[in-house]
Amino acid sequence: MRYPLIADTVMAVHFAFLAYLVCGGFLAWRWPRMFWPHLAAAAYGLGTVVVGWPCPLTRLENWARSKAGQQGLDPGGFISHYLTGVLYPADRLPHVQAAVGVIVVLSWAGALWTVRRRSPTALRLPHR
Repeated sequence: MRYPLIADTVMAVHFAFLAYLVCGGFLAWRWPRMFWPHLAAAAYGLGTVVVGWPCPLTRLENWARSKAGQQGLDPGGFISHYLTGVLYPADRLPHVQAAVGVIVVLSWAGALWTVRRRSPTALRLPHR
């Protein structure tokens, strides 16, 4: 009973991470220091697409589904399993990836513009 719950929880966390990856840059409009964690998330997301870095959430979900006696994600991973062909046609994946990139860059540009209007030093890393 616990393995299906783990798998479903990981799936929900994965969806939340993807939502943050796409829209998290807009949080920096309100909270400028949110730019840095979003930059890290976006860099990792880009690495999974461009370099082929493995995703620990996909691995964890596959493990939990296997322990639960369920079929794991398809070889294309989380996005291929849950989004491609469901939310958009499979042949549009490059367009969707480009759109995500544009949204992220626009969110960062908007954050920079908003922050620069308020304070020129707002995007600095916090002092320790």
